Amino acid sequence: MRDIHDNLNPVKPGIGYATDNTAIVSGIVDVQGFDALEFLIATGTIADADATATVLIEHGDAANLSDAAAVADADLLGTEVLAAFTFALDLGCRKIGYTGTKRYVRCTVTPANNSVTAFPVAIVPVLGLPKLSPTANPPV
Repeated sequence: MRDIHDNLNPVKPGIGYATDNTAIVSGIVDVQGFDALEFLIATGTIADADATATVLIEHGDAANLSDAAAVADADLLGTEVLAAFTFALDLGCRKIGYTGTKRYVRCTVTPANNSVTAFPVAIVPVLGLPKLSPTANPPV
């Protein structure tokens, strides 16, 4: 078995339990010191039978992402459409990778048609390919 433990750094998750169509947003991820970023999106049991979710990846050079812009498809591994999901993805996962050149990145999952109080989603950004390893444990 190969080791990925010392080469991954999960950071700044966004965890939400939407009761309406409020977006769930990851923390702003600083990619400095790493050459890879993947967003893992996990769902709980989604109660609303017609709810859907869209995914948006944004990046910028300002630490607070005041300059946030949508990431071009060419700078993504997978697509935002493939990372999106419907109510049918109970206890499921999606992933989308970032290959752009900006320093700060975030992921937003926005539900639609969610009129029931159960839309649990977790967004976990995972940095990889560190310039220095092993990465800290617990992660920082």
